[in-house]
Amino acid sequence: MTLIIDGYNLLHASGVFGVERGPRGFEQSRAALLDMLVDLLGDAARDTIVVFDAAQAPDGLPARHLHGGIRVWFAREYPDADSLIEELVEDDTAPGHLVVVSSDRRLQAAARRRRARAVGCEEWLIEAKAARRSRDAKPEKPAPPGPEGVEYWKRYFGL
Repeated sequence: MTLIIDGYNLLHASGVFGVERGPRGFEQSRAALLDMLVDLLGDAARDTIVVFDAAQAPDGLPARHLHGGIRVWFAREYPDADSLIEELVEDDTAPGHLVVVSSDRRLQAAARRRRARAVGCEEWLIEAKAARRSRDAKPEKPAPPGPEGVEYWKRYFGL
């Protein structure tokens, strides 16, 4: 499964923001969001692409880079991140394995046209946090056998 995330859309839905304002604040916010995603996704981070609009991309930052296994793409040669995400969905050879995370109706429609799964940002965050809790949960230790269980096994083994 490949996860394609509308970066700024998820950033606003998540409420993860840097302390500073301006370009440095955007940079901090993006990093905080990506750190949160690495933590939430675990091993699935390597199958994730986060796309950001290029207007707020810091100078000198490549159009594509990795952050904790997540592919981070800035839509430098596109009018906006939505256009790049639409192209990724359109060009995918197995769109049934795509999940597009965005609350943008345009992107949800593009995903559904290709039979990819479209998920709103708030809904995806709830699902991802629940999956992480489930992944992190320690298996419960089975209860010790009651007297009837002990007697059963004694009889079974002829004790």
